[in-house]
Amino acid sequence: MYVVILGSGRVGLNLASFLISDGQDVTLIESDAELCSKAASELDSLVICGNGTDIKTLKEANIEDADVFVAATGNDEVNLLTCVLVKGFNVPKIIARVSDYTHKKAFKSAGIDFAISPELTAASYLEKIILRPKIADLVVLGRGDAELLDLTLKNKSFIGKKIGEISPTKKYIIVAVFENGNINIPMQDDVLKEGSKISILVKTKYIKDIIELFTD
Repeated sequence: MYVVILGSGRVGLNLASFLISDGQDVTLIESDAELCSKAASELDSLVICGNGTDIKTLKEANIEDADVFVAATGNDEVNLLTCVLVKGFNVPKIIARVSDYTHKKAFKSAGIDFAISPELTAASYLEKIILRPKIADLVVLGRGDAELLDLTLKNKSFIGKKIGEISPTKKYIIVAVFENGNINIPMQDDVLKEGSKISILVKTKYIKDIIELFTD
């Protein structure tokens, strides 16, 4: 996956670091020369010193090849304008940090896929939006060593099985099953159905394995 990130502040730099560690291809754009130098020394990726609102800079970042664009600066106006420009390159997923909640409607009106408020701009949260699109919802618990996932069961090998046959394990436990809009605490003899929405408490280090296990 190729991700272009605008802004090398705390959020942008940490997000780039997380994604690179996960094996993703990342380019970082930063207008401040000092921050550019800092990012280039810390990241194993291309760092472009330029203005994200400049088409030339976006093309230098090969924006037309990007799978995801993230505007992570603390300036809503810059983030919005850059996202609008990026939409012209048909980037599949565009994510914007929105510092002023009253501006969120403007981002949505511009067709930005995700307009994330300051409370949710932790780099780890943005990483999850980028890398875990199969998850309907996600909550990080405790110190981040466990996560509660809401996802839809698609693995045919689990359909028709009793919950007690596959849960709990040392990696996860199925904690809820949603049916007809109601939440049910699962019993060992309850049978899983295709398309069932389930909540799973997962140890963070096993997240990828569990997502693939239940959704592929």
